[in-house]
Amino acid sequence: MVVVYRPDTPKKYPPAQRGEIVEHLHGRPVTDPYRWLEDADDDATVEWSSAQDRLTRSSLGELPGRDWLSEQLGELLGAGSVSAPLWRAGRRFHTRREPGQEHTVLYVTEPDGTERVLLDPSALDPSGLTTLDSWLPDLEGRRLAYRVSRGGDEESVLHVLDVTTLELVEAPIDRCRHSSLAWLPGGKRFCYVRLLDPDEAPPGERAFHRRVWLHQVGDDPAADQLIDGPGLYQDHNYYSVQVSRDGRWLIVSGSVGTAPRDSIWIAELSADAAIPRLRPVIDQSDDIRAHPWVERDGRLYVLTSDGAPRWRLMVTEPTSPEREHWRELVAEDPGSVLNAVRWLQPSGTSDPGEGVLVLARSRHAVAELALHRATDGAPSGIVALPGTGSLTGLSVSDLSTPEQFGRLWIGWTDLVTPPEVHRFELATESTTLERSAPGRATVPSVLTEQREFRSADGTTVRMFVVSPADHAEGPRPALLTGYGGFGLTREPTYTATALTWVAAGGVYALASLRGGGEEGEAWHRAGMRESKQRVFDDFHAAADALVTSGTTSHDQLAIMGGSNGGLLVGAALTQRPHTYRAVVCSAPLLDMVRYEKFSLGPTWNDEYGTAELPEELDWLLSYSPYHHVHDETEYPAVLFTVFDSDSRVDPAHARKMCAALQHATSGDPVTRPILLRRETDVGHSTRSVSRARSLAVDQLAFLAAHTGLELP
Repeated sequence: MVVVYRPDTPKKYPPAQRGEIVEHLHGRPVTDPYRWLEDADDDATVEWSSAQDRLTRSSLGELPGRDWLSEQLGELLGAGSVSAPLWRAGRRFHTRREPGQEHTVLYVTEPDGTERVLLDPSALDPSGLTTLDSWLPDLEGRRLAYRVSRGGDEESVLHVLDVTTLELVEAPIDRCRHSSLAWLPGGKRFCYVRLLDPDEAPPGERAFHRRVWLHQVGDDPAADQLIDGPGLYQDHNYYSVQVSRDGRWLIVSGSVGTAPRDSIWIAELSADAAIPRLRPVIDQSDDIRAHPWVERDGRLYVLTSDGAPRWRLMVTEPTSPEREHWRELVAEDPGSVLNAVRWLQPSGTSDPGEGVLVLARSRHAVAELALHRATDGAPSGIVALPGTGSLTGLSVSDLSTPEQFGRLWIGWTDLVTPPEVHRFELATESTTLERSAPGRATVPSVLTEQREFRSADGTTVRMFVVSPADHAEGPRPALLTGYGGFGLTREPTYTATALTWVAAGGVYALASLRGGGEEGEAWHRAGMRESKQRVFDDFHAAADALVTSGTTSHDQLAIMGGSNGGLLVGAALTQRPHTYRAVVCSAPLLDMVRYEKFSLGPTWNDEYGTAELPEELDWLLSYSPYHHVHDETEYPAVLFTVFDSDSRVDPAHARKMCAALQHATSGDPVTRPILLRRETDVGHSTRSVSRARSLAVDQLAFLAAHTGLELP
């Protein structure tokens, strides 16, 4: 029998009025008793949220093992991290986080080896609320464009810094959320993406309308020149821009929300600085993914899913960029996914004919690197990697740093290794560790493996499993997680939360679910829209496999997920409440009938479907967690974690679901509590280390208490 923690203090949920809202959508009655909780500023919502805060603080604060968790997480997070370098004219730009630092710091190393701090978010804002969202030096390494945001809202502001003097060279530019940027040669101009002025966007649609601009450094952004082309500003929400290293070609890519289709335009830039007119290459009707760039040999390369769900590499001339002119350079590999390509110029030569292409692949989410001749794509070797892990970066020197030709820098991590940097030498075909993470963390002794299991329809699915190395008999408390959406791949990486759980004696499992990108674009599409239930079936099958193998038991099984992964665990706990003992559901999507009405929801309807169409409403209603909460059901212990500044997924999802579960569950509010943990001044993504540590302590203490994991 599993013994779970039982506090002495009785618990009572705050009252939440159940409304009688029943909407008839396409002839289907849809109830929504807690719609009033959508309004965060309403007095009733504020009062309810405050009461939930008090209950949660009291409940989490008395859980055992919190001090040990904090210490262990601090030890593992103290390892820090380093990144692969970005080279510009002999200067090496890279990031590092030392033990005790709240945020990653950006450095530059001069050609003489002198290292200087360029940007330290903690120095910009000692409160720790400011995050560095992106950065990019110009081609000459003299100026640096970077974006920062504050309080988790991701409303980035763009700055330009003189790398030598560390002085800002122009006024900041606002409305640069998710803004792509590309420098033109000379460092005086760049192309970038900016949201429309709120007064110019349709009401309620400010976050969905962007434009591509050409900016002269030092000029008022109001004088920026608009870059346009056929169909560019019709339906696309997101754009990326790039300029070829010789400054001749501008490429713009666009997408309609998160749809797995790309549009591409190209333009030849003129020496007289005239605004280019973009030429269409592909559009949404082509229904393919494609990532184009002009390489050092002057050819247009396209990494694409066109006729290749696991991706292949095509090539053409920029003067004839249309799809019918693409020629296959490297074919699809049926056993791995092609993720990225780098040009490696051999030492002692600048002849593009001698160039080598480094292809980054993943085989069942595990990284591989292969070498191919640039001229004809023929295989020419492999790059040895440290083990079963993933890439955090992959870089080569630029044309202005020929002394570094023939070298490839590899950002690396695995399940037990903090982010570090390795260097591959083409001349000797050898890979060596160049920089390890700066801290010294004591990683627990573990056994790591990748297991296979069958999903409900017979499909083979895989998961990484990390266990204590002592091989003690009997099932252990286990923590299962996954994502399964948007074609994103969950890779084997160093995770302090996972290792802390294992250090306490638990088992950690990461499932490679359909809907993700672990097996290519077909794997993604097999778990989206009308096929979304397959993602949940894969997750249930992973849980069953852990129990059947004797790794854990249903009474010891915890699950955790965030964002689309929050939807995953929300569906899991409502579809099979007795399979799981404890759940952490973070920044989740849960009301799938109304998700498009909040935040960035309208940009996700190609992934999930839309309630505006009868058939697609049926898809959503078939699994929407909020609509599958049933009275007198013994639900697992559930901890919702939400962030008030989240500008991607509205906390309303979790508020409504929490109220519904608290009303419906027949479980003891002490041994199977339903709690809502709320934070302010943080958002959906990056946060300070101390905030991440505090959140993880609460999450792990909760899961341990309700699965019987005894913390030291």
